[in-house]
Amino acid sequence: MNIDTTQPWGIALDYAGRATVTENGHTVHIRVYDNSLSDSLQPDPLTGVYPSVHVSARLSESGDDDAVLRGFGEVTVAPTGTSPVTPDQNAAANAVAAALADFETRRAAHAALCATWDPSGAATGTTTGTTAP
Repeated sequence: MNIDTTQPWGIALDYAGRATVTENGHTVHIRVYDNSLSDSLQPDPLTGVYPSVHVSARLSESGDDDAVLRGFGEVTVAPTGTSPVTPDQNAAANAVAAALADFETRRAAHAALCATWDPSGAATGTTTGTTAP
């Protein structure tokens, strides 16, 4: 993924912290958010620590017969001491790489399952179409 060094998080985000990129032929949706309940970034009143920022990436591809494969990646950027989180320009790229790796892992597992599955049930020792005595 190309990192835009003019952007604090390495990618141009919309007003809600979202972006969409195309990587390795996939459309990947990115989201940057914190876990606070406030609309402004403030330290936690109990701990005095600012919230962590999460950078997530997700993708999905649809196939025949409503088959869907997904990939998900997330990077958490923690604050340092009592200061707010410093934007990490590599966080989005790392989340996208994790999502693509997760997608590939799931794709390979699905392909392996399809290659070994026997619809007759013979491979698992089960039978189909029989009733108990």
